[in-house]
This record gives sequence, structure tokens and C-alpha cells, in this order.
Amino acid sequence: MRGIVFLDRDGTLIEEVGYLRDPSAVRILPGAAEASRLLSREGFLLAVVSNQAGLAKGKFTAVEMEAVHRAFLAAFETEGVVFDAVEYCPHHPEGAVEAYRRACGCRKPGTGLPDGILRRLRVPDSCPRFVVGDKMSDVSMGVRLGAATILVGTGYGNAENVSGERAGIAPDVFLPGMREAAGWIVSHGKDS
Repeated sequence: MRGIVFLDRDGTLIEEVGYLRDPSAVRILPGAAEASRLLSREGFLLAVVSNQAGLAKGKFTAVEMEAVHRAFLAAFETEGVVFDAVEYCPHHPEGAVEAYRRACGCRKPGTGLPDGILRRLRVPDSCPRFVVGDKMSDVSMGVRLGAATILVGTGYGNAENVSGERAGIAPDVFLPGMREAAGWIVSHGKDS
């Protein structure tokens, strides 16, 4: 294992469409499947971590979220990609659905999801970590994990990049998309 790559879902691996409730709307972004295959071939674990506050906000149901999740996994499996872990945070402190209304440690930029994945997959502390996402919340999570962080220009990434550094936090690198991010990770993970 050369490292672990934590990947955001919406806007990083698949098209950003707002609150995704229709499984037929799952569209893999150009280069995302190819990049994921490359990382896996090169010995990196792939873990998807995603905020899905639409459940707490009543924008979609748990059944709809699960259908989208299955479609997401199936789309990547068709492209030869199987993720080592996929985790979602359904919470939001201002959620309309009481069961999911709370502040939690798993909502990015919190590290609850990746911390759990690291324990479950028994990833050693010395293992290089990378985070790829289209929002500064992904970058902030990565900084808290001690990971190299990549902000991609897909999804909200271009707008987030224009906004610049927030609270002293900036990505290690800004790249157009997953294809370039995978190349950067492979080249920066050579010593691992």
C-alpha cells in the first residue's frame, strides 16, 4: 500500500447536480474512473467520504439516498473501479428532519468518517494520506488529517479556488480534475 486517497463524491467523482435524489442522474465526471483505476493500480486505497446533508434537510429520503448510492457504486464498478470504503454523513445542525439534525464529527471538515475508515482498514499512521475534493471543507478535513490536499476545478472547485484561502487553510495544489489529481498523487507518492 502506497497510501490512501480520500475522495469527495459530488463534484469530484460525479457531476454536481445539487441534492442528488434520482439514481438515473448519476454521471461520472470525465477522467474520474480512469484516475481511480490508475490510483488503485499504483497501490493506493480509495475511500469516498461525502456530506449528504440533503437527508437532514428533507431534500431526499433515506431510500432515495440509498438508490443513488447503489447507482454510484454500479457506475464505477462498470468502469472497473471498486472503492475500498465509502462513507456518508447525513447530518446537519440545522436539518429539518429531527433524526438527522445534529452537529457531529463526521460532517466534513470533521474527520470522523476518515478516522473510522483508517481504523477499519488498519491503515498505519505512517501511511501517506491524500484528500481530493471540490470544496474547502474537503481541504480543511485533509489538513486536520495531516494529508496532502488537492482542490479540483470540477463541481464547486473553480468558485472555491477564486475565494482563496480560508481561515489560514489552502490546498496544497489546485488542479483541473481527477485525472490531473491522480497524476499528482502518483508522482508525489513515489517515496512512499
